[in-house]
Amino acid sequence: MMMMIDDDDDDADDDDDDADDDDDDDDDDDDDDDDTAAGGRSVVKDMYERSRTVVRCAVGQTEEFNVEVGLHQGSALSPFLFAIVMDQLSEEVRQESPWTMMFADDIVICSESREQVEENLERWRFALERRGMKVSRSKTEYMCVNEREGSGTVRLQGEEVKKVQEFKYLGSTVQSNGECGKEVKKRVQAGWNGWRKVSGVLCDQKISARIKGKVYRTVVRPAMLYGLETVSLKKRQESELEVAELKMLRFSLGVTRLDRIRNEYIRGTAHVGHLGNKVREARFRWFGHVQRRESVVQIVKRFLGGERKERERERER
Repeated sequence: MMMMIDDDDDDADDDDDDADDDDDDDDDDDDDDDDTAAGGRSVVKDMYERSRTVVRCAVGQTEEFNVEVGLHQGSALSPFLFAIVMDQLSEEVRQESPWTMMFADDIVICSESREQVEENLERWRFALERRGMKVSRSKTEYMCVNEREGSGTVRLQGEEVKKVQEFKYLGSTVQSNGECGKEVKKRVQAGWNGWRKVSGVLCDQKISARIKGKVYRTVVRPAMLYGLETVSLKKRQESELEVAELKMLRFSLGVTRLDRIRNEYIRGTAHVGHLGNKVREARFRWFGHVQRRESVVQIVKRFLGGERKERERERER
């Protein structure tokens, strides 16, 4: 009995010794982590110290000059460093999406009133400028949705901010009236640009219609459909896309409307399905991605007032 107790005491002492050893190991690990972080910072500083660059322009390259402000253009590490800096700078003023949306140095601020926009804009200006950065006045714009008469203008430090009816963000055009006509026209133009790049293949009569259809589906159609899964298309706009696609397919197959060949035959020959179906397919795929991200769904519901409506329905029950 005593031996068992003595053995337990010995084990306890051993456990204490092991715990002390573990603590020492943890301290050593922390020290190693600190050393690693410090070493990483030193490497980054060495990479950016005394860096020189040139600018390529229409008449050639400039002479080398020192990079003394900002990050080194063209460096693979610069975007990551910039993201870290922006996250730290905007931590105190950044709101959750969709009220604040950031991509690199492009920032979108959404508010429900002009006063809130001015207040948030001033907070951003103060947070950035006190750390050596500036808000580009020439590139700062604002857009009103469902604007009322006499809503006034947005000002930043007493200077009026440019008002626009549309703006481009992440390659998509957002219009104040909620329409997407200009975005659709831009997608059609992008499709034609892609078609012209491979017109040497698509218009070659020696190449089979099946191969042409495959090239079209691989190169041209993705350019036309880019980003449309998040756009609310109307019948007229969907028809505009269909008409442009059929023109491309007819040119590729060497036929015109005077030949009076039905559209279904053109699509069947090139093995190209209806573009509208592909848009809906992409939309359902995107919807599935959004549904699988619960946090995003809740944010959208709050932004659209969906949670309030659900609570009202529950009370009615």
